[in-house]
Amino acid sequence: MPLGGLHPFEERNVHPRLPGIVKQLFDDGHYAQATFEAYKFVDKEVQRLSGTTASGFKLMMQVFATESPVIKLTGLSNESEKNEQKGFQFLFAGSVLAIRNPRGHEYAVADSPDQCLDHLALASLLLRRLEEVGLK
Repeated sequence: MPLGGLHPFEERNVHPRLPGIVKQLFDDGHYAQATFEAYKFVDKEVQRLSGTTASGFKLMMQVFATESPVIKLTGLSNESEKNEQKGFQFLFAGSVLAIRNPRGHEYAVADSPDQCLDHLALASLLLRRLEEVGLK
């Protein structure tokens, strides 16, 4: 971090509710682990907000389904709102599959600082979307 400059988390507007361990791991150069911790947090937040014990892909597909969603991100009153709900369903589910799972199941995943910040930006977007509909 440059002297007197912003921390990369501030530059990228990383969500402040991500656990402190995420920033600590990032600062220590453990980028894949920082990403993994952030997405475990997203998963736990969706569990908490939905009151569901499922996890990962199954959780995301279940709670954000357009038919009887546990978490409604839109009013689902027209095709556009249904598409948005389904799109976020896939973003949440896809982030678990493509970002979290490899870092939890594979050995020695190496991420660059920029890759980690990109992952954290997506996690931040997902958390902010939950907050936009009043879920905190």
